[in-house]
Amino acid sequence: MKPTLSDIETLARGAGKILQDGYNKAHTIHYKGIIDLVTEADHASEAFLLNEIASKFPGGHILTEETGSIEGQNADLWYIDPLDGTVNYAHHIPIFCVSIGFALNGKMSHAAVYDPLRDEMFSAERGKGAFLNGNKIQVSETKELGKSLLVTGFPYDTWNTELDNFKYFERLGKKTQGVRRLGSAALDGCYVAAGRFDAFWEFKLKPWDIAAAGLICEEAGAKVTAVDGRDNYLSAPLSIIASTPGIYEELKEQLR
Repeated sequence: MKPTLSDIETLARGAGKILQDGYNKAHTIHYKGIIDLVTEADHASEAFLLNEIASKFPGGHILTEETGSIEGQNADLWYIDPLDGTVNYAHHIPIFCVSIGFALNGKMSHAAVYDPLRDEMFSAERGKGAFLNGNKIQVSETKELGKSLLVTGFPYDTWNTELDNFKYFERLGKKTQGVRRLGSAALDGCYVAAGRFDAFWEFKLKPWDIAAAGLICEEAGAKVTAVDGRDNYLSAPLSIIASTPGIYEELKEQLR
């Protein structure tokens, strides 16, 4: 059985309720890296999603942030981030979400990104558009980089990598109306899809960070590629530009 978009939205809402219920409680925090955290909520949300998928849509391959890769018996592929914005969540900053993408025969087909605190469900089905709580959304019509508002993020190895993104953050901060950093790549992309930001870029991502948001952006009319211009932004090395078409080329040039 293949999931519908409604099925995936239901999964995201169920996991989002787990995150919302635990948000104001004290968190158990473990460190996967120097600044890479995981909480009890990550594990609880992921366990719920894996159980639901195994019981209702068995057989697919799953890429999920905490467990990693789970082999399947068919061509279905799930991309799951049970809590995108863990550092925010651990510090009780209300910017986080559940991100679920589903690929059929190697191509992304359905996506849902759910922000439980704002009850905002961003979703998309290939060829049918992108939606926020059932209402169709589209990217902004901004055509000048100098009139744009951008969003980005930074890698977890920012303490010891040359590609820490600070150079581009500074450069573009001086060429736009501003650059924001929310701490959730999935919401960054969805905010571009909804026209709140004009573009999003980031380096050193994982496929579960951007698979769902990437499809939502595409269906909302964004130009979505890797930073180097590759169409397959889910192939290594992972990076992304999701931009309203009017500033895409100028932004890509600034990221060289």
